Amino acid sequence: MIILKTIEELRLMRESAQLVSKTLGMLAKEIKPGVTTLHLDKLAHDFIKDHGGYPAFLGMYGFPNSLCISPNEEVVHGIPNDKPLKEGDVLSVDCGVYMNDFYGDHAYSFEVGEVAPETKKLLKITKESLYKGIEQCVRGKRVGDISFAIQNYCEKEGYGVVRELVGHGLGRTMHEDPQVPNYGRKGSGKVLKDGIVLAIEPMINLGTEKVKFHKDGWTVTTLDNKPSAHFEHDVTIINGKPVLLSTFKYIYDALGITSNEEEPFTMDF
Repeated sequence: MIILKTIEELRLMRESAQLVSKTLGMLAKEIKPGVTTLHLDKLAHDFIKDHGGYPAFLGMYGFPNSLCISPNEEVVHGIPNDKPLKEGDVLSVDCGVYMNDFYGDHAYSFEVGEVAPETKKLLKITKESLYKGIEQCVRGKRVGDISFAIQNYCEKEGYGVVRELVGHGLGRTMHEDPQVPNYGRKGSGKVLKDGIVLAIEPMINLGTEKVKFHKDGWTVTTLDNKPSAHFEHDVTIINGKPVLLSTFKYIYDALGITSNEEEPFTMDF
């Protein structure tokens, strides 16, 4: 069952999502060669608690840490460890916050130092595909319209679109209906309505779409060990149009990036 949110609830959800965004922005300055993902995890844990939230992933389904950090061929759900990052790594950082009785869930793939051109392009196309999906978050459209837009954009570049892992609804629980695959048919799936909240998260591989699930119960890697990219926003629909609850602004401020990509999806409410 899809749970539609009131404007008051959406304001609370925006606060949760924005704390995730601020956490990722804080981490952006710390991600560099020699740093361990366990160190990043500790920074995020303390930052979230210092700002009135709780690290949502910690203990969820038994997960041992506050961040899912997935380097290179790891797609998602990577467990932080004490292995230092290297020049040229790509790092998906997925963060969740529980605050105001609602969840925020948001991810960004970072470059560690200077990455290979083909990896840089993968990140660019994956992030662009996220916004292609968000464009379809319009009252009266369907989940499949989001899915098709992401799949079509990425497969035209020859990338593998992961099938086994999907986006999802978000609210008082981390995973609500509907599921939001990154592949699908136009006009299929649940109808989109005002007040829906979706965590849209393309997971796109440089090579094959096939993945491997590891024995630790969490880590997922590409089957061919080529890099994967992952970007995620929390999105709602207000007055029939897509509105972002999360933002990459804090990341961009930290990294000195100028972008207007979020402007079409920004609204005061």
